[in-house]
Amino acid sequence: MTLPPLAGLLLPLVIAVLMFGLGTTLTRGDFGAALRRPRALICGLACQLLVLPVLCLALVVALRLPPELAVGMLLLAASPGGTTASLFSHLARGDVALNITMTAVNTVLSVVTLPVVVNLALAYFLPAEAGSAGLGPAEIVRLVLVILAPVAVGMAVRARDAALARRLEPLIRALSVAFLALIAVATVLHEGAQLVAQLGRVGAAAILFCLSSLALGYAVPRLCGVEGPRAVAVGMDVGIHNSALAVTIALDPGMLGDPEIAIPAVVYAVITVPCAALAVLLLTRRRQRVPV
Repeated sequence: MTLPPLAGLLLPLVIAVLMFGLGTTLTRGDFGAALRRPRALICGLACQLLVLPVLCLALVVALRLPPELAVGMLLLAASPGGTTASLFSHLARGDVALNITMTAVNTVLSVVTLPVVVNLALAYFLPAEAGSAGLGPAEIVRLVLVILAPVAVGMAVRARDAALARRLEPLIRALSVAFLALIAVATVLHEGAQLVAQLGRVGAAAILFCLSSLALGYAVPRLCGVEGPRAVAVGMDVGIHNSALAVTIALDPGMLGDPEIAIPAVVYAVITVPCAALAVLLLTRRRQRVPV
């Protein structure tokens, strides 16, 4: 599977737009609010940073995925929450403000944690390529530029002109969706047969990982005494990963540069919507029976 030239040009721009959009929804007060009631945030970070990589490793070993696909799954597990988590949280009546803050905190931390997980995965599954294909200091600097710089710019715009930030929000969302759709279409047209051939091998892993992440992200906070709406927010943020970021890291020649590693994230992006919709349905029905 090779990377379509159009996708290679657009991917960094997509991530920059997504991260800028995230920044325009944030203020310093959002972080302060989360820190004043840290239990939900701590539960979410523990699930995201510690539990999910172990869960994903057990899953890919049990399913005997090929090495590149196994690395791709662990790259996905180490990626922070996706921006669509807030949408599904809203539909399930979760704490959307907590979602936005959790996504931001996870995104910042991923600059450090994601390279650790990916490099360990490469060393375990692809030891012959680990030295040349890993995420070293140069790649981490690239991650900072792709992830943190646009978030910081977005926050600066919000701090300077909140009204402008609100006006930009629908435009940014529309551009992000358009870019992602264009990349998806270009990839399918360019390498549709290869993608379909791999779908059966990684599809089951992606579905199981998504559903278990959603369940874990909701159950752990509830067991720790976090109230329903905040637990819903954590569940959505833990269960819905930033597949666009994972695809960018896998495909970018300046980072991993291996399109096969991107396949799990592409498949995951497709199955996330029905899996998250199922979670919304179950949570809504539970709320109707028993107040959460």
